[in-house]
Amino acid sequence: MLPEQFLTRMEAQLGEEFPDFLRAYDRPRAVGLRLNPLKTHCPPELPFTLHPVQWVKTGYFYDAGQRPGLHPWHEAGLYYLQEPSAMAPAELLCPLPGERVLDLCAAPGGKSTQLAGKMEGQGLLVCNEYSQKRAKILSQNIERMGISNALVINETTDRLAERFPGWFHRVLVDAPCSGEGMFRKEQAAIEDWSMENVALCARRQAEILDNAAKMLAPGGRLVYSTCTFSPEENEETMLAFLDRHPEFRELRLNLPWFTETQVGYRLWPHKLLGEGHYVAVLEKTEGQTERIPTEKGTKLPALWQSLAKELDITLPGGKAIPFGRTWFWAPEELPELKGLRVLRPGLELGEEAAGRFTPAHALALWLKTAKSVHDLQPDSPEIAAYLAGETLPGQEKGWTLMTVGGLSIGWAKGSGGMLKNHYPKGLRRRGQSH
Repeated sequence: MLPEQFLTRMEAQLGEEFPDFLRAYDRPRAVGLRLNPLKTHCPPELPFTLHPVQWVKTGYFYDAGQRPGLHPWHEAGLYYLQEPSAMAPAELLCPLPGERVLDLCAAPGGKSTQLAGKMEGQGLLVCNEYSQKRAKILSQNIERMGISNALVINETTDRLAERFPGWFHRVLVDAPCSGEGMFRKEQAAIEDWSMENVALCARRQAEILDNAAKMLAPGGRLVYSTCTFSPEENEETMLAFLDRHPEFRELRLNLPWFTETQVGYRLWPHKLLGEGHYVAVLEKTEGQTERIPTEKGTKLPALWQSLAKELDITLPGGKAIPFGRTWFWAPEELPELKGLRVLRPGLELGEEAAGRFTPAHALALWLKTAKSVHDLQPDSPEIAAYLAGETLPGQEKGWTLMTVGGLSIGWAKGSGGMLKNHYPKGLRRRGQSH
């Protein structure tokens, strides 16, 4: 049951298209996945029925009954399950390798991981989420997708605006909203909806956008998006922002699948396969680029050097950052971290303790190969046993990169004809090995 006030507003908003909009709620929900360019070095043939998402080269619709989230390649980071219309904002931000990019409202990570794929491991991707609980989920998805150049933080947008004035080449604001495009997916979105909440969201969006504007360098691109239909949170928010910020102009692009509006674009669920989205693309024409202090790196410990030699690991350009006993490899432009709530300052290499260096799960997912590799077939009992945390037979000795169909998925340690399982306990699939 959709809210009565929502239906009244949508009828006034859509006019003769309103019956088509209502009928869209009767069709099965469109579901999609997006391939991860960081993991398609040996592109496997996916065992799912896929159809291309027209507005995203790496996006595909799939049959919901096939449940790709249960396939081992999901845990290997080969793809991210994402609602198809939600793929549009990151596509339109279009970051380039080597740029400084900010995803300001990043959880759970769909758009951040999409941006990372476009950046090809080069430059700096800052992924921020205000909610601490959601920031942890964001960090986990950054890890799963094998991303090495992301700084994951848990901050307010005003604090970030103070730290990073005029610094980013591109900023994505996928703003918290009233979630009208989530009505079919989440009953809670219907229960929480009200016109008062729409107005509250619009006020919050204005504040977030003002802070985002401060952080964008001149010539940079800002993309604003929501998964809601209300004009108050979309066109009206954008028009008010442009009035407050004459240093910004809207960019009009050739987007044949979307509906052009007074400002921005609509992805209507009755006009394409998706739950709906709003997106606007802006450029900052004036301002000043600021210099930001960067974090000082240090030398990696000898124990890491031994492990890297043992496994034949070569790291990209960057710098070493210790967090207690845990070591990270960060992009050169990693900003000074003091005073920031940091969850992940780059690629986690592992932990130095008790005279040993234990490689991190994140490192395994980033690697494409290693000196010692044990490959498992995606539909085999062995991969099910590995994901459940069981020991496997294997002749490899020492740290061994476990792969599934050629894609890295975790670590094991070989000795005496057996591979001791080092798949993280929190990720293990209990009871699925038999």
